[in-house]
Amino acid sequence: AVSRAIMLRVAKRELPETFRLYRPARIVAFGRQDERAPGFRDAVIAAKEQGFESVVRLAGGRAAVFHAGTLSFAHAIPEDDVTARTFARFRQMSDLLASALRRLGIDARVGEVPGEYCPGDYSVNSAGRVKLVGIGQRLVSGAAHVGGVVVAEDGLSVRSVLVPVYRALGLDWDPATASSVQDEVGAGWEEVEAAIVSEIADRYDIEEVSLDDETLALAAGMEPDHVA
Repeated sequence: AVSRAIMLRVAKRELPETFRLYRPARIVAFGRQDERAPGFRDAVIAAKEQGFESVVRLAGGRAAVFHAGTLSFAHAIPEDDVTARTFARFRQMSDLLASALRRLGIDARVGEVPGEYCPGDYSVNSAGRVKLVGIGQRLVSGAAHVGGVVVAEDGLSVRSVLVPVYRALGLDWDPATASSVQDEVGAGWEEVEAAIVSEIADRYDIEEVSLDDETLALAAGMEPDHVA
């Protein structure tokens, strides 16, 4: 809901282009397609049994896992013609995050790993073997949201919760394709965060700010839309 509020305020030009980077709680973020699936209720229950709350996320795709060992990112971009650069925005984000992970020694590549969860052409993987980053996009009049998750630590938790969740949703995937940066090269959450911030700073003029009261109030009003 916070990322949605930022996107809507950027669309109205009430906020400038904004990149949100934060440490999430233990949640499974379901897509709208998951919400319509016959096994959705069972999937939410399965997540709860593993200690994860459930939300319906802003961008598309299938269920993905967020926890304290991951970094959630959300880039809100003002656009006069939101459909003109859809694939360019995907490419820019995947390139940014792959470049950040290369700073840490990851053989980061862009593309879907066969059998990965929440499959996408712009996922970022390690050496074509394991998925480390998922990216989705949402468009509204006047702005685009490009967001997702980087698994910095604890790939085991991702695998453990998604096995019963995907079973409930009737989705096939290979748990061996889910890993973390720490599993691959030993770098932890803080190092991954620093690498991402450094990569952003190399590409943009940035100013660190806090969430303002108006954005938080708007998000609070939309929170029920995103509770699974």
